[in-house]
Amino acid sequence: MDIAFSDYLRFLFALLFVLGLIGGFALLAKRFGLGNQGPTPRRGGTKRLAIVETIALDAKRRLVLVRRDDTEHLLLLGLAADQVVETGIVPQPVPAVAQFADVVP
Repeated sequence: MDIAFSDYLRFLFALLFVLGLIGGFALLAKRFGLGNQGPTPRRGGTKRLAIVETIALDAKRRLVLVRRDDTEHLLLLGLAADQVVETGIVPQPVPAVAQFADVVP
């Protein structure tokens, strides 16, 4: 069984050709929006949805505070089921950072 260098070279070119085809099809799919069925963000506008804060209760459950437009919702996320704990929370203003000019070293 004599395998020549040209056989290895032919295999390498075939592999590169197939990988190039896969990459080309991936770029075309991305260009035409295939596979991304989610809503696109508004251009020039602000984001409507944000995760404000999360805290782990234990290894399986977590509380998540989510802001949508001008209201916040508290969610309990777990392995078996997710629950809305509270909805319609009015966001609290963030307290200003203390000025360091008043601090004497």
